[in-house]
Amino acid sequence: MAKKVLFIGGTGIISSACVRSAIADGMEVFVLNRGKTSRRPLPDEARVLIGDVRDTAAVRDALDDLDFDVVVDFVGFMPDHIETDIALFQGSVGQFVYISSASAYQKPLAQLPITESTPLANRFWEYSRDKIACEALLNAAYRDKGFPVTIVRPSSTYDKTCLPFLGEWTAIDRMRRGLPVVVPGDGTSLWVLTHHEDFANAFVSLLGNPHAIGDTFHITSDELQTWNQIFLTLGHAAGCEPQLVHIASDSIAKTVPEWGPPLLGDAAHSVIFDNSKIKRLAPGWAARIPFAQGAAEMIRWRDEDGARRVADPTVDAAFDALVAAYV
Repeated sequence: MAKKVLFIGGTGIISSACVRSAIADGMEVFVLNRGKTSRRPLPDEARVLIGDVRDTAAVRDALDDLDFDVVVDFVGFMPDHIETDIALFQGSVGQFVYISSASAYQKPLAQLPITESTPLANRFWEYSRDKIACEALLNAAYRDKGFPVTIVRPSSTYDKTCLPFLGEWTAIDRMRRGLPVVVPGDGTSLWVLTHHEDFANAFVSLLGNPHAIGDTFHITSDELQTWNQIFLTLGHAAGCEPQLVHIASDSIAKTVPEWGPPLLGDAAHSVIFDNSKIKRLAPGWAARIPFAQGAAEMIRWRDEDGARRVADPTVDAAFDALVAAYV
């Protein structure tokens, strides 16, 4: 009998690929969301349940008398979200999978590679601290009540719609106009970017897997790149030679405060992930899409529609201010 899986979310960067991969694996997939139009449409095989996950009564109505082998929450960001999940699904689901974040690992890192046992601590980014608090609630529910949780920590995961670096499309627009773009630090720190299809192909091996319950996994590519390489790869995909300028991450955070938490709390630190744990439950899996291919997908998707190539004047001005102040 096919596993019956409920995805809370389902049209995000990561969740959209996971829905498709679960369907391809023969699972019966339900998606709970608000039914709004998305740039990532759901496959016809997915059964959509309309409800606002923040409205418990609406969720109960949407779920009606359905039961599920697995529930996956892609949109739990705060401890109260997790408290609602536990109240909704305690005793009624065989496995609850929570999508946390690899940004929860301690920053700065004490050692590499990162394993699932690396301590969790992030004084720079509230988003990461909230994820840590969510994990703590779920682990307590597993210990005290037998709540069947599996925690998954993605790192920087992208699809064709997502430009995973400082400035996003505005940076590409500046490259094409011959203007400098800002790279944090000296550009030599190591980063890992994972295509969402690669993530999803490993992720589905956890669904309904009894060996995953009560445990935590991260799923990332093994391809290591410096930030200089990432910017250059995207520039070359866009048909230009980027003019890179290097500015200390602390200076970027001081000048553009909203960029500070995700930069100082995550992207400014070299990362190398040990993926041996997920590979034990997903035999034969490896991330197979190199970032050069992913970068080409991103640029091609933007170039197909002018509405996707709108530079942000605020970001443009922030780059100019950084260059003027520090270069």
